Amino acid sequence: MPELAGRVADAFEARVREHEESWLSPLAVRSYGTRGRAREEEECRVRTPFQRDRDRILHSKPFRRLKGKTQVFIDPAGDHFRTRMTHTLETTAIARGVARALRLNEDLTESIGLGHDMGHPPFGHAGEEALDECLRERFETGFRHNEQSLRVAESLNLTGEVRDGILKHTGPEEPETLEGRIVRIVDRVAYINHDIDDAVRYGLLDDDDLPHEEIAVLGPSGSARIDTLVHDIVESSEGIDDIRQSTEVGEAMLSLRAFMFERVYLGPQAAPEHARAHEVVHRIFDHLVARGDSEEEIVDYIAGMTDRFALSYVDSL
Repeated sequence: MPELAGRVADAFEARVREHEESWLSPLAVRSYGTRGRAREEEECRVRTPFQRDRDRILHSKPFRRLKGKTQVFIDPAGDHFRTRMTHTLETTAIARGVARALRLNEDLTESIGLGHDMGHPPFGHAGEEALDECLRERFETGFRHNEQSLRVAESLNLTGEVRDGILKHTGPEEPETLEGRIVRIVDRVAYINHDIDDAVRYGLLDDDDLPHEEIAVLGPSGSARIDTLVHDIVESSEGIDDIRQSTEVGEAMLSLRAFMFERVYLGPQAAPEHARAHEVVHRIFDHLVARGDSEEEIVDYIAGMTDRFALSYVDSL
């Protein structure tokens, strides 16, 4: 067996290079063409650099804690509501399918997808907003979950392409790679559709409440809408140096996203949940400041909390 393993390892990189040259689009990042890691280290002989990044993310504590972080609703009682981890897995699965259809690097896409929300604080968007407020008031800085996700990625010494895709999955800058741009668009595809499902389950929406024109374009169910969006991205992006949507489908998705912000994310029913999140984050933040923790220590600690841990922590104060 050791001899067999040695022969496989010796040929692994050459086989991957050969396969990628014959299969991948000229626009795809090659696994052994990565610009590398911030801290040099010996690479694995039976995994590409991007496969190794994927495994580092999966085995990390920040990734495991995503199962206890809210997507929309704070520590919901039901078993079927999305968490930050299920959102991450749905985003990654859809993004990998798009990458395969466009003959881009699936392993790079997967690693960016799995790592993009590792720095997200508890309580979803409300928690991020509260932590940002605290930092602006106390330190005149601020908080963005993509920047915190990059800090986690740097601590894991991930490759440059994965770090870039994680940082730029949201915000004003586009990722350098097409693989990163897939995750940037698919992140919205995933959360808009699964958040509709959760909002209906929670009782905030009925199917009839959804905007009819947008639903007519995208489809009557979550799976139909995702199918429409994925096909549109693939067909609109084939053979060009960008990841795009058609005008009709892209506008329908943005309109549906605006509807979700108005009715769910920032709607009147969400106000008590948001107030609760803000109160918890502010109390924990003030406690850590009084304790003498540094800004970096405070950010790392609060951003790493799960919903349940944050709620129990504030109860102990």
